[in-house]
Amino acid sequence: MTDRSRARPAADVSVAPPGFYGSLEVDLPTGLYAARMDQISLASFQQLIRDRYYATDSARGVPGTFMWFIEEVGELSTALQDNAPGKAPTDKQKRNLPEEFADVLAWLCTLANIAGVDLTQAVAKYTDPQRVKGVKG
Repeated sequence: MTDRSRARPAADVSVAPPGFYGSLEVDLPTGLYAARMDQISLASFQQLIRDRYYATDSARGVPGTFMWFIEEVGELSTALQDNAPGKAPTDKQKRNLPEEFADVLAWLCTLANIAGVDLTQAVAKYTDPQRVKGVKG
């Protein structure tokens, strides 16, 4: 689990209009975000990541950011293995699994932001049964 706050100066926190992030609230003195993630859209989450990390992430560039992303995918892989059927994961390992999914999603949003990709538009293809028809051969 990578601590993204190490890579971000406190001054690059921007504030979106009230209600922009769904049920997300920003604590202005600390710049910390608190959200009910069951009510935040993909677009809002991508914007949240952009607002918090874009300056640092874009300076790092796509190749460097991709390496961070792959590191998080590796951590997710480990967490999945720790929680695999037939295993007896510890409570800490069980709690870590959703955290690693969240980290991968956050870093994917970061990559999309610096590559200029709107993830909401990108995933829209999955709503059209004529565009996505299963495994490619």
